[in-house]
Amino acid sequence: MEKKILLKLSGESLSGNKCYGIDKEKVLEIAKEIKECIDLGFSISIVVGGGNFWRGKDNSFITKPTTDYIGMLATVMNALALEDIFRQIGINAKAFSAIEMNKVIDFYKRDNSLNNEVIIFAAGTSNPYFSTDTAAALRAAEIKADILVKATNVDGIYDKDPKVYNDAKLIKETTYDEVINNKLKVMDLTAITLCMDNSIPRTNKTNKFVFTLSLPPRIPTS
Repeated sequence: MEKKILLKLSGESLSGNKCYGIDKEKVLEIAKEIKECIDLGFSISIVVGGGNFWRGKDNSFITKPTTDYIGMLATVMNALALEDIFRQIGINAKAFSAIEMNKVIDFYKRDNSLNNEVIIFAAGTSNPYFSTDTAAALRAAEIKADILVKATNVDGIYDKDPKVYNDAKLIKETTYDEVINNKLKVMDLTAITLCMDNSIPRTNKTNKFVFTLSLPPRIPTS
């Protein structure tokens, strides 16, 4: 039976060393990894963030709901770019938005026929106050994904931010309860709870959520 991977891609992971916007070489690198997974028989869906274009916490002069909606629009830009670049290298990709904008991108409904090699989900949950991490957990539950993988710019789960604290310790394996009780910054609490309630991933090990794109990216396939 085909295994389903839901990949959460941060917007920052698409900008490479540019720190802003989209780095073509980085996206091609990601696309080639995804193609390898497809060739191995895996089904790939992506929830993409928008932090390479807009970060709400850096724009606190705008009210929270409005800045969240701006962030959703940023994810749509990323989804369209991913769809286009993936198709250029022969990947049958399709982008969907949780917010209707039919002249730009197809509207996602749960009963959509999702038969493409790669499905890209944009605009988060379509609601402010919910992160794209929560959107990833929600879509993983909806499509009955076997595993949710979060692509980020650190090489695993740490007890605190390794980019801030030199003494941060890598945690090789953990559980949902440990993530919640120790306030580990894997995903936000809503996303973690949603994954826990829906038994995602099947292994029940939250270390399966996180890998790095700062090194040559490897999407786990086992």
